[in-house]
Amino acid sequence: MGAPFMSPLLQVIKPGQLSLIQDFGRFGLSHIGVTQSGPVDDYAYSWANHLLGNRINLATLEITLGQAEFHVKHPCMLAIAGGDLSATLDGKLIGNWQSFSAQAGQTLKFGLAKNGLRAYLAVRGGFIVPHHLGSVATVPKEQLGGLTQNGVPLQTGDSLYFNPHAIDNKPVHITFRYKPDYNLPLKLRVIEGYQALQFSSQQLDRFYQTSFTVSQHADRMGYRLNGDTVTPPTTPILSEGIALGAIQIPPDGQPIILLNDRQTIGGYPKLGCVARIDLPRLAQAKPGQKIRFVKGDIQGLQEVWCQWARYFGY
Repeated sequence: MGAPFMSPLLQVIKPGQLSLIQDFGRFGLSHIGVTQSGPVDDYAYSWANHLLGNRINLATLEITLGQAEFHVKHPCMLAIAGGDLSATLDGKLIGNWQSFSAQAGQTLKFGLAKNGLRAYLAVRGGFIVPHHLGSVATVPKEQLGGLTQNGVPLQTGDSLYFNPHAIDNKPVHITFRYKPDYNLPLKLRVIEGYQALQFSSQQLDRFYQTSFTVSQHADRMGYRLNGDTVTPPTTPILSEGIALGAIQIPPDGQPIILLNDRQTIGGYPKLGCVARIDLPRLAQAKPGQKIRFVKGDIQGLQEVWCQWARYFGY
């Protein structure tokens, strides 16, 4: 059942290159081939909701590469976090990583990305979207979720419904020390897996000593990297489930880091996983950006992740 007639809404004037409804994703379904999905930058997603006092796991909009436009049909509290997509409200620049009020008749626009790739737009109380397999998360390749429940990204003329809510007098924003600079070179911490033992010490050293660059083949499924070739082991490996952040080394020796819309099973050898706490930074990396890998301490990384999750209430 759709939202009631005359409910508050944002009207999509321009959907941009890729705008997807996302909540925290689907879990416990990989055995039937359903991927996790959800926000690839869950740090920014969580802040967008937190700035509005939203409970966890509400539907937000993930806007990739900007160039999106929305018409406000009802007064509302919104928040933007993540990549700087030069957002404006009736032509006036909106600060990133903050909440703001919008009035009926105003136009919200996103320009080209200046810092990062993806911004998250949240509304107080969350957008009203039907659940599909326990989530609203949009997965185009699986034809799941979204406004129409078949994985279609936002289209011109779509309506994003929300419930009436209180309007704040002042915006809420986060301090500068919590705002990442997505344009900086990345150093990703790696939790090695059992298959790392099948790589020669020479190839492991090469992996950690190489400065890779993000290739043009980088999306919600995964990031392919370019750099010095890492020779994978020749021992056949049985296909198995793939974890979020898994680092595959295919036959061409160029690493692939798998993200939220990854396939659920695969047979390429894997060195390990990028630490969960580092994945949001990777998800904002542009093609050509430099990446290096370092060995991570699993206990320390788990503690940091748990602190982050407790803060946002996961």
